Amino acid sequence: MLENILLVVSILLIAIVLLQSNKASDSAQIITGGNESLFQNAKERGIELLISRITLFLGIVFFIISFVLFIK
Repeated sequence: MLENILLVVSILLIAIVLLQSNKASDSAQIITGGNESLFQNAKERGIELLISRITLFLGIVFFIISFVLFIK
């Protein structure tokens, strides 16, 4: 039972991480010298905030289920 839930949570976690915005390109601009967004305080809003919270929740659920299965 828990193994099936872990499988579903894993698939959802992978999907939601793939939906997140690409912040790697912002980091690459810092290295290459594009510093116009270096000191901007960009807050997540709307759908980005929702996706971040879902990712956090799924990550915590994944960790708890994995830990319970390890103990068992």
